[in-house]
Amino acid sequence: MKYIIFLAGLAVVFLLAFLVSNDRRKIKYKPILIMLGLQLIFTYFLLNTGIGLVIIKGISALFEKLLGYARDGVDFVFGGLANEAAMPFFLNVLLPIVFISVLIGIAQHFKILPFIIKWVGFALSKVNGLGRLESYNAVASAVFGQSEVFISVKKLLGHLPRHRLYTLCTSAMSTVSASILGAYMTMIDPKYVVTALVLNLFGGFIIANIINPYEVTDDDDIIEIEEEKQTFFEMLGEYIMDGFKVAVIVGAMLLGFVALISMINDVFNMAFGMTFQTMLGYVFAPFAFLVGIPWAETVSAGTIMATKLVSNEFVAMMDLAKYAKDMSERTVGIVSVFLVSFANFSSIGIITGAVKGLHEEQGNTVARFGLKLLYGATLVSILSAAIAGLFL
Repeated sequence: MKYIIFLAGLAVVFLLAFLVSNDRRKIKYKPILIMLGLQLIFTYFLLNTGIGLVIIKGISALFEKLLGYARDGVDFVFGGLANEAAMPFFLNVLLPIVFISVLIGIAQHFKILPFIIKWVGFALSKVNGLGRLESYNAVASAVFGQSEVFISVKKLLGHLPRHRLYTLCTSAMSTVSASILGAYMTMIDPKYVVTALVLNLFGGFIIANIINPYEVTDDDDIIEIEEEKQTFFEMLGEYIMDGFKVAVIVGAMLLGFVALISMINDVFNMAFGMTFQTMLGYVFAPFAFLVGIPWAETVSAGTIMATKLVSNEFVAMMDLAKYAKDMSERTVGIVSVFLVSFANFSSIGIITGAVKGLHEEQGNTVARFGLKLLYGATLVSILSAAIAGLFL
């Protein structure tokens, strides 16, 4: 039965992408099938093999060690501030982002990350039917984040046509940045975080190939990466502050969204006898069923999925932690994979603002296709969840 549901879910995702395609005659089906095959292989490998389990445990242990180092710094600055029996979200989940950001800065400074990103991007460009710039951007987005990645290609922004800019933005919204992986791993099972990263990377290319198909000539396929010349300690200071800014911004957004959703839930409850999130759950229930969630759990799962779309993944992960005990392990896994991306309404503003800060006109272009961008990135999340559901 789950194979039939998977095929139905796959058909719906592809149909929804096909309906808004810019040029259906230019869709390249071979790269789409190759990448779908790679998604199935990698997901099976990560979730259903002993070697995959060892890899995920190794990654989990690495991040646990890094978060331990981060806690040493947090304890030194904030020790004694919080109740020992409590788990202060900002201190335990968000502030470790600062340390992870520093590690990324060091790897960037010593040219380790640029080397990895360049050659992984080059390999991807051979199978995804897109250009080297698009491939670079997808890998770089998973390292630097959805706004920071545009800084590295800022010299090219003014020369990019609308269709290529859309693909770059879709990749940025479909992935998550390495600096907050540790934060996710404190909230959901690390194996779902790692699986989602791989699935979203290929999923972004698949959906972009359907919604936004085009050819890139050799003359246009140029990558000119902007790198700042800094001393080691200048870089450390910059990445420490960048990490802290991300932690504070995420904390502020959580404060605002959680409070707002709480108020809206109360208003809806008084008016309709049902919370706003539950109402959204009914809207998302069919999609939850199509990604493999048992029918009895579709409303509760759909509620969490919808919460992520209208707020952000952190708010939704907090809700998942509350309701996970009443859900099957399969449902928790599928929903977890769906949540690991930046596909939400606030990301439209974040990406538009990032591009606008570097190139005013291109920022306005991004704003004009903002809803279509979110539409595509959400389809990527649904596709990833459906594939995960096939192997759980």
